[in-house]
Order: sequence, then C-alpha cells, then structure tokens
Amino acid sequence: MAGMKNRLLLLLLPLLCCACGHAQSAAGAKQPVLIRFEGRLADKPFACGREYEGVGSKAATVTPADLRFFVSNLELLGADGSATAIALDQDGVWQYKSIALIDLENGSAGCRNGNSATHAEASGTIPPGAYIGVRFTLGLPFELNHMDDANAPSPLNMTAMQWNWQNGYKFLRAEVALVSRRGAAASTSVTADRMPSGNASPSQSPARMQPSVSGFPVHLGSTGCAGKNPEAAPAAECKNPNRVVVTLPEFDVAKDVVVFDLGRLLAHSDLTTNAPNTAPGCMSGDGDPDCAPIMEALGLAYGNAPANSQVVFYRRPE
Repeated sequence: MAGMKNRLLLLLLPLLCCACGHAQSAAGAKQPVLIRFEGRLADKPFACGREYEGVGSKAATVTPADLRFFVSNLELLGADGSATAIALDQDGVWQYKSIALIDLENGSAGCRNGNSATHAEASGTIPPGAYIGVRFTLGLPFELNHMDDANAPSPLNMTAMQWNWQNGYKFLRAEVALVSRRGAAASTSVTADRMPSGNASPSQSPARMQPSVSGFPVHLGSTGCAGKNPEAAPAAECKNPNRVVVTLPEFDVAKDVVVFDLGRLLAHSDLTTNAPNTAPGCMSGDGDPDCAPIMEALGLAYGNAPANSQVVFYRRPE
C-alpha cells in the first residue's frame, strides 16, 4: 500500500509543479501599456509654424514657440478605485525611473529653440487587469527635481528644461509668439526666460509686410526653494512645489488620448501686455499678475487664490 502511494505521489508531483509554475507566471505577468499625449490650441492640433486666432483674453493671433513637459508617477485606475503604477520603459532617452518627458515641438518654424525629435507618449508595463482611468503628475518628484545637471541622466540632462540645481527643472515649457501685421518679421526664437519683441520696418511697402512678433512664455516649476548655494539641492521641499496631479477617471488606454490644451492654459491671459516690472509671461514667481490665470487653469494655489481643479488636460476619444 505504501508503495502504491509513493508511485501516485511521483506521478502527481510534476503536475503539481507545473500548476505552481503557471500560478507564479500569472502572478508576475505584465502587459505593455502606452499613454498617448497630444497638444491642442484654439480647438486645433498643436503645430509649430501654424497661426491660431482668438487666443487669450484679448483674442490674439499666435504661433507656437514651444511645448514640452514632464510627467511622473503614471497610474491606471480600476473600477474599485484602486491605482496601479505603470513601470515605465527605461529607454535611456525620454524616460527615467518614474518620469517621462513629453515633447510636442519639432524644432521647426517658430519652435527653433527646440529640436526635431518628438516624444508624444509614455510607455511601460502593468499587470493585466480592468482599468477605467489614468492618473499622473505634471512635474518631477522632489528627489529627481534637484540634480546636478552635469551628471543627470537623459531626459534630465536637457538644458532647455532646467533652471538651476537649487530651483530644479521647468516642469512645463509652453510658449507662444504673438503675431501682428505691423511690418518686418522679427525672430520668433525664445530664450530660456526672455522672448524678443518685434521690430517694424517703416520703409517696407505693404505688399512686403510680414508678421512681427513678441511672445508669452509659461515656465512652470517649483519656487521658494531655500538654500545657501544655488548650485546645491535644497535640504527640504520648496515652498511652492507647483506639481499638478491630473486624474482622468474615464480613460480607455487602447482608444483615448491625453490632451494638453494650450488654449485653455492661456484662455484668461492678456497675451498682448506684460505686467510692468515682472518677468516675461509667467515664470512661476510670486506676485506676478500674469501668473494668476495660468496657475488657476493648472489648478494650483497662487497668492490668495486657493487650489482648484485643473482644466488644461482632458481626455479625447479616438
């Protein structure tokens, strides 16, 4: 009888091991996931070199100069309210640890401070499951926001997205040039924190008149970062972290696209006039009237205005 039991055990052991292996494989299974992003402006797709009418509180005509931003801590949401982190692909270029750089400019036309390479998605893996929404943060976590840029890995080594070691990175770099038919075309290029004004040529004939431009840049980042040395990371979180948590509770990863709407960001901004004695556009500094409508659109507290819901990101079904 004992011999019979031993023989049965020997026969069943491979089957049990096989079943155990399948269970372990299923438990560790991953499926690829791709979160796609796109830019829009004035209800049209974002494109360098294109003119857009009716932008901002004064219905200005603008042309894009830049649109890049960092996203981090991407998660998919379940129907039960659970959140599952996406393990981002470590591609050595656009994605590092939990962050991805979304680059929607292509370096052409007025976007000449950018480059031809673009990156309009965040890719990774996630356990199989039924997911109905997506959540992510516009911005970088504190531990990655204050790095020595000389040794930072890509994409954190992109100088166009840096302020300095102490203040960290520009979470968002969104810029437009104002177009007016006043004379010769001025350069639409944009420096890190300054944009040129247009110069009209009175000697030019109307038939040869070209657009002249000035610009409105929006550079979002943490502010109030205390430290004795701007070339060193702060010891604690900045006074104004300025990270935006974006939740899209209804989002089909297979079909939907995350839209960054530059028109919504600028909807209540006067793009034709810069507040006196302030930085161009909005550089996230305290006390800049030009930043108030920008921060409100992003859902961030600013001055005496409390935080609210952001309106810049939304879902577009394919």
